[in-house]
Amino acid sequence: MMKLSLKYVHSDNLLRDSKTIIESARNQAYMAVNTAMVERNWLLGKRIAEEQLKGKDRAEYGAEIIKSLSRELTALYGKGFDYSSLYKYVRFYKAFPKILDSVSTKSVLLTWTHYRTLLQVDNDEAREWYARETAKEMWSVRTLQRNISSQYYFRLLLSQHKELVEKEMKTLTAPLQGDKLEFIKNPVVAEFLGLAPNSDFTETELEKTILANLQKFLIEMGKGYAFVARQQHIHTEKQEYFIDLVFYNYILKCFVLIDLKTSKISYQDIGQMDMYIRMYDELKRTEGDNPTLGIVLCADTDEDIARYSVLKGNEQLFATKYKLYLPTDEELRREIERQKEIYYLQHKQEQ
Repeated sequence: MMKLSLKYVHSDNLLRDSKTIIESARNQAYMAVNTAMVERNWLLGKRIAEEQLKGKDRAEYGAEIIKSLSRELTALYGKGFDYSSLYKYVRFYKAFPKILDSVSTKSVLLTWTHYRTLLQVDNDEAREWYARETAKEMWSVRTLQRNISSQYYFRLLLSQHKELVEKEMKTLTAPLQGDKLEFIKNPVVAEFLGLAPNSDFTETELEKTILANLQKFLIEMGKGYAFVARQQHIHTEKQEYFIDLVFYNYILKCFVLIDLKTSKISYQDIGQMDMYIRMYDELKRTEGDNPTLGIVLCADTDEDIARYSVLKGNEQLFATKYKLYLPTDEELRREIERQKEIYYLQHKQEQ
């Protein structure tokens, strides 16, 4: 592990010296957390891979090990140790077998999210090249993702005018390079430190107020709602997502996802909710659970105040029960309008 230390600075400018100390501390904290996260995930992957070898490469044995360990670690430490995460740690160890030899002040620029993104690349040479370029050019995760998706390595390899390909890439990814807080905002960091994700980066104050009260509203309806999570983090290989509210209805025996929009609901919003439902059914739904239900809400008074989304192919077995146990459009509209009015009155009094 690299040793971190701050240096005392003293000049004729107090503000400049203070900024240097603060920014140096932030940078070293960033490096320390990131290095520890990368090391932890690699070591976990190595240990799991060693255990899997006892099964003599039997795939079902390896999968069962991860599944069992995931349950035990989640019970002990909470988020960050689901099956998908542990599986990625094993892949990380196998893709970068000597990563601990290179964890230094140079390679620490690569975050765990960088490495997770690099796992999308199956070609060993291409993956190593992307890793080197990311560290050398300080690519953000979004820049790395775009370059992988656009086959930048292979286009550069085949091009007779590499400087033109590189120039185009830098122009197209320039807007993706400006977020200096990208790592700090990453919910994976909060999970690593055992902290609750900070939702300030993803919600306005109005949204937070509405969601907090909708949470109470649904539970107080007395129709079987149990609160599961708020701003629940889920992710694909290429994108991070947050579901505003998640409930489990023990009468309907299904998860209910709620997403709030501050503008008029669009087809893209409905499509995103359908994706949430499919992901939730794959990752969270267990035997005996009915299909997950999604509700997209619009904070504006609009005929599109709510749209209910459920997976196709479920034969609408529970359509009647949904109508009995879900809030109606009118109930949701009244509650949202009431919370908006309370919110605006409170802030008017504070001014």
